Amino acid sequence: MANLELYELEGCPYCAKVTKKLDELDLEYESHMVPRSHDERTEVEEVSGQTGVPVLVDEENDVEGMPESDDIVEYLEEEYGS
Repeated sequence: MANLELYELEGCPYCAKVTKKLDELDLEYESHMVPRSHDERTEVEEVSGQTGVPVLVDEENDVEGMPESDDIVEYLEEEYGS
């Protein structure tokens, strides 16, 4: 199964777009909820170099911290879509 991780924020519409695509493609993923405050998002900053979410990690394909929901959705469709 895919070894996907998603850094997301509850109520974030951009994160919801990515989780919807993950669900559509029936992909398992580990969710990491980040704090509301950008100052407290050290974990996602270590992964991606920035504090915005969503951020996708796909270790199997050497994706170490992809930001931007549109880019993530496009990547998931290309990599895992049928």
